[in-house]
Amino acid sequence: MLKKTILSFSLAIQNIRSNLFHTLLSVLGIVIGVAALVAMLSFIDGLEKYARDQITNTTSLNAVIISTQKFRKAGTVSVKKDSIAFLDYEHFTRLHTGLEHVSRKALDLQMSIEIRRDSIAEPLGAVMHALTGEAGKTTNMIGGRFFTEEEVAGRGRFAVVNQTLAGQMLGHDRYDELLGKTLNINGHALTVLGIAKSSGDFPQPEVCLPISLLSEAELRKEPPGGYVEAASVEHVEEVKAAVQARIDAIFPGKSDDFKIITNDFRVKQSAQGFKIFRIVMGLIVGISILVGGVGVMNVLLISVKERTSEIGIRKAVGAKRRDIMQQFLAESIAISVFGSLLGLTIGILATLVIVPIINMLTDLSFRVVYTWNTFSTISVVAVLVGIIFGTYPAMKAAKLDPVEAIRRE
Repeated sequence: MLKKTILSFSLAIQNIRSNLFHTLLSVLGIVIGVAALVAMLSFIDGLEKYARDQITNTTSLNAVIISTQKFRKAGTVSVKKDSIAFLDYEHFTRLHTGLEHVSRKALDLQMSIEIRRDSIAEPLGAVMHALTGEAGKTTNMIGGRFFTEEEVAGRGRFAVVNQTLAGQMLGHDRYDELLGKTLNINGHALTVLGIAKSSGDFPQPEVCLPISLLSEAELRKEPPGGYVEAASVEHVEEVKAAVQARIDAIFPGKSDDFKIITNDFRVKQSAQGFKIFRIVMGLIVGISILVGGVGVMNVLLISVKERTSEIGIRKAVGAKRRDIMQQFLAESIAISVFGSLLGLTIGILATLVIVPIINMLTDLSFRVVYTWNTFSTISVVAVLVGIIFGTYPAMKAAKLDPVEAIRRE
């Protein structure tokens, strides 16, 4: 069986070589369709990777976020809860202590406040961040230092202001003059411990203080959010389950006041969108491939007509119907594979030319991605087109009567 298959493909390749120009014209549709399919899949894979990289750069995929749900659903309406459970510094310490596969953790509360200082006539508006000391590891300081985790645990009365707020208070950019000064923030007298660099194109005045200083009433008014980062993406689900178990243990019967989410849903959403786009574009490009398949069928039908006497002689000397059918199917698959390989080459070359133009026009660092899925899709398409559009000519050749076929010469 294998020997016959190899022989059939060798004969098919000989027939293609003897009618190369005719074959090239006939598979032009496949060449164009496959080239477009390769380019389209490669561009979409590149776009998906670019989107994944952008999501990763703006949000941590390793993050497990714990937020308090202040509202409950009553039918289709959201109703504010009368009482809610929330994380304070002690609760959060119990939650993360001993958790495995955790690289970072933080508790953060953000609200708008007014800041008073003796030398300022009117209070200044600012954004207050009440958080744990670990936030200092990612804060860019330009003077002084950030408060430590030990100082948060000891309820140290310290504050860190950004350079925007410091500039508004001082009226100049000699920010170090504010170090050691006392600020009145929401009734708390705090010593300025450090000056942080402002971030963003339009930086706003900000102040950071230990979250352990806030009272239960302050925390209940604006519940803080917890943040636990897994050591790797593979450990996210494990850490999420462990956090949920700790929440259930710390707040029995009130764990539904918390929502635990991860950022991997963003990647899943983008992947789903690209999957739909890939299918739709594949169906559109598939029209060209279908046209190419009709071309293959046309070549084989002409080949059957031209080689009628050959088919008759072969059947007269003992060739069976399946042998004739196998030969023409092999020829159909060979023509389809030949056109697909040519289209694959053209598609790859086209993407290599187009990508630099895209990067030049858009000022991006975009690049195409060639995956095994693309190459396997092209392989399957080549074989399927050969089988589907070669079956009818092969059956027509196999059904020829040997006597009638020889007479036609």
